[in-house]
Amino acid sequence: MALAVLRQIRQALATLNPRELREMAERPVKVGLIAPDARTLGQMETYFLPAHFSAERRAQAAKMLVRGGGPDCDIEIYESSILRPAKAFSLDLESPENCVRRILKAREDLMLPLARRLYPFRKPAVHRLIRSVAKENALFCLTTAIPDVIPSLAMIPWAAGEFASDTAFLTMNQIRMAFLVAAASDRPLGYREQRSEIASIVAGAFGWRALSRELIGKVPFGGGLIPKAGIAYAATFAVGLSLERLYRVGYGFTRAERHAVYEEAYEHGKQIASMLLANFRHSKAS
Repeated sequence: MALAVLRQIRQALATLNPRELREMAERPVKVGLIAPDARTLGQMETYFLPAHFSAERRAQAAKMLVRGGGPDCDIEIYESSILRPAKAFSLDLESPENCVRRILKAREDLMLPLARRLYPFRKPAVHRLIRSVAKENALFCLTTAIPDVIPSLAMIPWAAGEFASDTAFLTMNQIRMAFLVAAASDRPLGYREQRSEIASIVAGAFGWRALSRELIGKVPFGGGLIPKAGIAYAATFAVGLSLERLYRVGYGFTRAERHAVYEEAYEHGKQIASMLLANFRHSKAS
């Protein structure tokens, strides 16, 4: 059985192309900065070019910033004391992280290059990516278990129908997440570059598979679906946060830390799965 699952995982991985993600992360982006005076403009630049960056990384990031903005800019950021166009963003130097979150929400297409080069975008972007993939995995567990309630996999942006098992898809999606987190963290990404992380994800897939099957078997009438989806969410979330730390400081979670993150994420994952299921049933009834 384990060999069969490994073959399915290998087939699933054939659909992943880290080169495409690398190209997305390295896409040239111009960010215009507009301020009422040179001093304030310098403060905005300092926020996006933190002192702990190496000289090389500061130089790379500085190439993205355009003083005064202009028509070639992908994004324009105005200091909050001055009026801005509707499509531009406002940055309050007292709470600049609010501007970062608004940009990531409005311009998901620029998430990877912004996070890769401009440090303030990195952690919030990585956390958005982790939560998104964890939710996809929880959703996939529901869609494959109750096709009468959810008639289509169209809500998942991947060719789910090509995968022979939950384990193959969830493992593939976690490895895709590893590529995304590495790209956003300005780290090398690819099968060779991340072979140790990929091996750890594949090994952990069998633990998830055993635990989810045990839950489904013990709870009658499909009552184990929510815990199963919660496990998929929690396992993915814990893997993602451990990867975020690995690429940020050089080491991942300890066993105790991973367990604590998993326990908290499991409860949240069950809540998300319950809401997803309720929404699907309501849609079908209407």
